[in-house]
Amino acid sequence: MNNVKHIISGYNSISLSDMDNVKLMNRVDTKFVFNKEKIPNLLERLQKYYFILEINGNRTHSYKSLYFDTDDRKFYHDHHNERVNRNKVRFREYIDSGGVFLEVKHKNNKGKTIKKRIKVKSINTKLSNEQAQYISDILGYSLDLKPKQWIDFTRMTLVHKKKRERITLDLGLHFRDCYNKEKDLKDVIIAEVKQGRISRSSDFMRISKEMNIYPFRLSKYCISTIHLEPSIKKNRFKKKLLHINKITA
Repeated sequence: MNNVKHIISGYNSISLSDMDNVKLMNRVDTKFVFNKEKIPNLLERLQKYYFILEINGNRTHSYKSLYFDTDDRKFYHDHHNERVNRNKVRFREYIDSGGVFLEVKHKNNKGKTIKKRIKVKSINTKLSNEQAQYISDILGYSLDLKPKQWIDFTRMTLVHKKKRERITLDLGLHFRDCYNKEKDLKDVIIAEVKQGRISRSSDFMRISKEMNIYPFRLSKYCISTIHLEPSIKKNRFKKKLLHINKITA
């Protein structure tokens, strides 16, 4: 990690207020999953093309999330069963910037991720009536949602110097359920290219391919659910689990 801090100290920075044109609340996401050993070389090669987000002097930022689902894990099973219209509901605390939001993420049948959110005072393990109504209004129906698991990680955010493109690099992934069962994937980096529309001309995608890092769809919520509930149905995620086992071996 010290090597990473040294590398990112050489990046030109961008502030949170300067990122308004790359918020990309309606976007196309392309994910990559690889071993943390590749991150120093990757960051060195990306420096020419990207700014790094800096908040209060920090270039790595801590995130804390609490995910909600039904007792029978509707959101998880919708993803597992490859439903083209699916949702995730969470509280997320952006620790370094001091913001806490209730967020609803929707993946539509065109592959677009649409995120809607409202600011809240703090993360709560119980949804208020107003928050439950907010979620219902977005989903178009009501669900009895319960807190399922916490997911914490550290993130670096890169912003392309010329294109409308943002990269997030998540590391130190740690998760726990509401009964304090804990797991982690600390050797895994989850990168995500966020674009208004898909473009393979991305410098990140080009450099990643040269480093044998390829697109790989992975949901932090789903993979943490599998680790915390090993008996849950996961037939369609077996290839993902094998890939993770391979890159962490």
